[in-house]
Amino acid sequence: MNKTKGCLIANFATVPAIDTTTPGGRLIFHVFGALGQFERDLIRERTKAGLTAAAARGRKGGRKPVVTADKLQRAREHIANGLNVREAATRLKVSKTALYTALQSTSAADS
Repeated sequence: MNKTKGCLIANFATVPAIDTTTPGGRLIFHVFGALGQFERDLIRERTKAGLTAAAARGRKGGRKPVVTADKLQRAREHIANGLNVREAATRLKVSKTALYTALQSTSAADS
């Protein structure tokens, strides 16, 4: 609200009775803003608590890996037998990008 003071900006609210040019209207506007911020902070707090509780139960977020250890082993065998990464990925029904990423992450972990 302070940033818009002195500018030619009109605030349109869903409740037409709020007139932000009057002291009472500005008060209501700030109260609604404070309530919105309070609700947002509660959501953030609950989300963090949920993630912490899930981590304590041994769960982690994110998608399950597309290239499993078995698929990675078979891909290495295909590549050792002369196939390129694109062909190996096609045979394993994974994208070549996912296979490249899995190969690079395991080779970096091995070294």
